[in-house]
Amino acid sequence: MKCRGIGTIAVLLIGIVAPPMAAGAQQAGKVYRIGVLSLIRPLSAEERARSPFILKLRELGWVEGQNVVIKERHSEGNLQRLPDLAAELVSSGVDILVTWGGTPPTLAAKQATQTIPIVFFTAGDPVEKGIVKSLARPGGNVTGIANHVGFSKQLEVLKEAVPKASRVAFLHNPAAFGSPEYLKASLAALETEARTLNLKVQPIPVHAPDEVKRVFLDFSRSRPEGLLVDDVPATLIAREPLCRLAIQHGLPAISRNRLFPDASCLLSYGEHRAERIRQAVVLMDKILRGAKPADIPVEQPSKFELVINLKTAKALGLKIPQSVLIRADEVIQ
Repeated sequence: MKCRGIGTIAVLLIGIVAPPMAAGAQQAGKVYRIGVLSLIRPLSAEERARSPFILKLRELGWVEGQNVVIKERHSEGNLQRLPDLAAELVSSGVDILVTWGGTPPTLAAKQATQTIPIVFFTAGDPVEKGIVKSLARPGGNVTGIANHVGFSKQLEVLKEAVPKASRVAFLHNPAAFGSPEYLKASLAALETEARTLNLKVQPIPVHAPDEVKRVFLDFSRSRPEGLLVDDVPATLIAREPLCRLAIQHGLPAISRNRLFPDASCLLSYGEHRAERIRQAVVLMDKILRGAKPADIPVEQPSKFELVINLKTAKALGLKIPQSVLIRADEVIQ
């Protein structure tokens, strides 16, 4: 009787300490299939192995080839390919979809499925663009990380770094804004914000990487004094020639993405890319362990960075004010 009493108590204690597994929670022994839909080119094997995406997955217990399989589809800047690539991933039976490259891949994934969970790694104004119902309660099957830094902040940093600038060309892909109405409203807001800085903004559409050279030829007529570069595939893929051309034309350039100063543009100010990726992987982990996207709030980036390429500043004959330099998270010499 005594032994049976101890066993009963032990069972009760185990029941208290270990709550029952939630419905839909991670299944022991199952290999989960992660679908990646991206606008950019695939990473090399070396880049992939040390990417914050793979490293954070491993840190959280998800090891490729053991308990997860990753299926990737890359449009390499071609927006028209996204719907077909999203449909391919959905039909392959993935358990979760991850989207890279802002609004277009996320909308393509959302149109392809209303049931498979989707996590976007970056998107500007996801409520206004119809990606989620609200940041606090996304609803549906989509959640992720929202862009926080708007173009006005980048204009402000550019004006601080180059006080004499008065005309700035805005390189962007209109299709990346999601709808003509949202594009029109965004450009109007940008022009209003620019006026407060005594700047005039000239919107310049760039639909594909091979258009970059043509854009700079047109600058011989419009003569901007600076560049605001949206980090869309058309500019990201062509960032090295774009930055070289900016230097040749004497144009200080700023973007949200630090890949641009790495490629010899002057500045970037925006969300810390690696930290944003790690944040998104945490959301993926919650979903793979049973949480529903509808119940996971869209998060804001937690860390921001200002990167300055001083070598480029010297090539442009610019002296960056000390007030800007001391705020830099990284200075490329």
